[in-house]
Parts: sequence; structure tokens; C-alpha cells
Amino acid sequence: MIVTLIVICEVGFWVLLAAGLALRYVAKKPRLGAAVLLLEPLLEVVLLVVTAIDLKNGAEPDWKHGLAAVYIGYTVGLGHYTIKWIDARVAHRFVGGPPPVVRPKYGVGRMIHEWKTAARWTAGALVAMGLLQAAIWYVGGDGDVGSLRMWQEKMLFVIGINVVIAVGYTVFPKREPARREPTRVER
Repeated sequence: MIVTLIVICEVGFWVLLAAGLALRYVAKKPRLGAAVLLLEPLLEVVLLVVTAIDLKNGAEPDWKHGLAAVYIGYTVGLGHYTIKWIDARVAHRFVGGPPPVVRPKYGVGRMIHEWKTAARWTAGALVAMGLLQAAIWYVGGDGDVGSLRMWQEKMLFVIGINVVIAVGYTVFPKREPARREPTRVER
């Protein structure tokens, strides 16, 4: 049931996103479109409540419950950024909005971008880890919480990978290729 609900929430995310953007740009109702986009967090609240009820009713905690926590964590950490990213591209592509800001490729700009990305992923992973820990405490010592702990370890791995990437761009910044001047051939 939890996996089905996660799939429904994911489909609901894209449906609400498409509806919100259509209302903003096609129907020219930006406030209504924004209101529809603000319904996104309700999907995660429903998922959280159903997951808690499932555990309360005696379900053995497993990978599905962990996946629900990770999905909610992703939405908290990266959901707003994802919606803004898509919104900028839709506005540019379909209604003549300004071109979206391109992520920096080199130097300090790229380093800052990578640290912001690492912060978003870290926030999402920490939220997921917190929800997983709450589920572990909720189940108590009687249940098998190994799968929930496994998801916590995976979230630590996600944090680690993103920090390593950000540190890599800090210590070894990607430099813009040198522009070669055309050489003149003398006769």
C-alpha cells in the first residue's frame, strides 16, 4: 500500500505541477496557478500520515516506509528548487519569458552552486533521517527496524557524496579553458 501511495504522490506531484504551470501561463491566472503549486506539500503530509498509520496498525517497518521518508525529505530539501527550475524553463519556452539562469560552469560561481546543491541534498537527507528516526522510536524495541536504519545509512552516503563534490570544486576549481588567439600566418 505504501509503494502505491508513493507512486500516487509522485504522479500527483507532476499533475499538480502541470496544472499549476498551465494555470499560470496558459490560462493567465498566476495566483490560482501558485495556489495549485502550494498544494504540493499536502501530498507529503498525506504520505506521512498514512505511513504512520501503517506502522501504528502493526506493519513491520521495511524499505517502503524508508522510501516514504526519503521521498518526503527530497520534497522538503529540493522540491522548491525543482519547481522553480521547471517554472523558469516553461516560462521561457512557452510564453516568452526570460531565458533561465544557467548554472555556472567555472570558478567561484560553480563552487557556490555546488555548495548550494550540497546544502539542499543535505537538508533533504536530514529530514528523511529525522523521519526515519521518529519511525524507529515509534516502532520501539519490539520491531525490526533494520531496513529503516539502512535508509539512514543511505542518507549519510547522499550527504557524503554531495559534500565531496562540493569540496572537490572548492579545492580543485574548474577553470575556464584558455581562449586561443588565432595565429596569423606571415607571408
